[in-house]
Amino acid sequence: MISKKYISSFILATALTFAACERVETEPRDWILDTLVWDDKDKNATVAVFFLNNIYSYIPDGFNRINGLGGDFLETGTDDAIPSRTNRQAEYYTNGLISTVNNPDPYWGTSYAGIRRVNIFLSNIDKVPADPNSITIWKAEARYIRALLYFELVKRYGGVPLIGDRVFTIQDDLSIPRNTYEECINYIVSECDAVKGTLTPEPVSDSNWGKIPRGATIALKARALLYAASPLFNGGGISTNANLKALMGYPTYDVNRWQKALDAANELIGLNYYALQTSFSGVFTTKKNTEIILAKQSGNNFLIENYNAPVGFGSPAASLGLTSPSQNLVDAFPTITGLDITNAQSGYDPQNPYANRDPRLALTVFFNGQTWLRRAVETFEGGLDKPGGIAVQTRTGYYLRKFMADFSNNTTYTNQSHNFPLFRYSEILLNAAEALNELGRTTEAVTRIIDIRKRAGIRAGTDNRYGIKAGISQTEMRALIQNERRIELAFEEHRFWDIRRWKIAETATSGSLKGMKIVKNTNATLTFTPFVVSTMKFSNKLYSMPLPYDETLKNNKLIQNEGW
Repeated sequence: MISKKYISSFILATALTFAACERVETEPRDWILDTLVWDDKDKNATVAVFFLNNIYSYIPDGFNRINGLGGDFLETGTDDAIPSRTNRQAEYYTNGLISTVNNPDPYWGTSYAGIRRVNIFLSNIDKVPADPNSITIWKAEARYIRALLYFELVKRYGGVPLIGDRVFTIQDDLSIPRNTYEECINYIVSECDAVKGTLTPEPVSDSNWGKIPRGATIALKARALLYAASPLFNGGGISTNANLKALMGYPTYDVNRWQKALDAANELIGLNYYALQTSFSGVFTTKKNTEIILAKQSGNNFLIENYNAPVGFGSPAASLGLTSPSQNLVDAFPTITGLDITNAQSGYDPQNPYANRDPRLALTVFFNGQTWLRRAVETFEGGLDKPGGIAVQTRTGYYLRKFMADFSNNTTYTNQSHNFPLFRYSEILLNAAEALNELGRTTEAVTRIIDIRKRAGIRAGTDNRYGIKAGISQTEMRALIQNERRIELAFEEHRFWDIRRWKIAETATSGSLKGMKIVKNTNATLTFTPFVVSTMKFSNKLYSMPLPYDETLKNNKLIQNEGW
């Protein structure tokens, strides 16, 4: 017999079932409506701030980002490195496989998605009854991020469509032509100038750390103007079509563009807040310091070590060794004297190649003999970190060391600050040096490079010039500055764009990408022999990225870049 208690329970359950069936879901339960985001009763703007935080997520990242998390550094598409895994998309930049439908760094959609989010925020935030001062700052932060996203587009593609504050709907005509390069640079600079007085001035409190500070606006302006003054964009574009010339740069050269770049760099220096840190490596593992102007925030972790440290280290400090720096990059580091290794006075010994080198070398790449996790790194043939017979190991004899904490005496990795540096003070000094030199003020440029070399640990020498010869010419100084940027800013996503704006990519990324083969002899001595890892190819069309094929199909007013 069925109990009355059972029957009652059945009736209740059935009633609830029918009641549930009557509640029809007309929209996704997780959908946040505009009325909730821009709530006219939310004095704390709680959900609106969530929306702003999402805009922050569009700030570019670095590290192993090509092909997603655990991918490759952008520098593995230059002469500075190669992926340890073969047939990776990052190599398309150096083997000629880039196309309009096959670009490992397709930033167009990401940037415009972020720009749209900014415009939605700006058009709605005043509906929220939050503190007016807070709203003003939030608007400035959003506008800065929009300017940064436009710069990410312009450095890849040249002039792009500027859409102002418009929020398009599906009914709008989205066939919008590209603005000129000049119009885009002017817009980025004007936005930076417009918001810099509103954003948080330095020093930034701990409670506001990670938000856009005033200095970031000046740093972005300085970089945008430096690029605009550079050979590729300052009247030296590769386009033969007059319309494309204006889209991809300034049609004619103007030396005053270098003065604008210098003025912007000096404006940031003049804040008298930012400064070089004593420790080069500490810049990247100390979350808050006066050298970092803006960084992409992330939680503490040891992903950089896991992904890039030498492969011979297993559990509990497993390392994948995904990045292989090149011999080309290693050779770019001078000796401790500041002299190039090709200089007979430098003291360089090709059979003891890592002795008495610029201290930044050991903090940028792992080479044979360095101490890590209480043992020596072994990248000689058959060594623990180049054993042969495994799919992924160094292809060059080197692994990436930069950005990592000092784990030389540890037995495992621990969580560390790994915020990717978007702008830091040493870049500003390098920007100033480059602009000074191009303006013919080479002597003043030398002082900026000396500041950087002094912090690096280069010896002053009897003449206190840190390896920079007396009477250096403008041409010689140009090459020295370019090399200093290469080694100081390695793996910070500068080399890829620098060799393009300088118009030296056809030399830098053509020919041999080299590694170092190390053989351990029977008497335990080592023999070092450079070897060719791959042969790089470059064509002039690679000075700019191709507009995505699907975008040119959807918008017939978009003119494709030359060669694509």
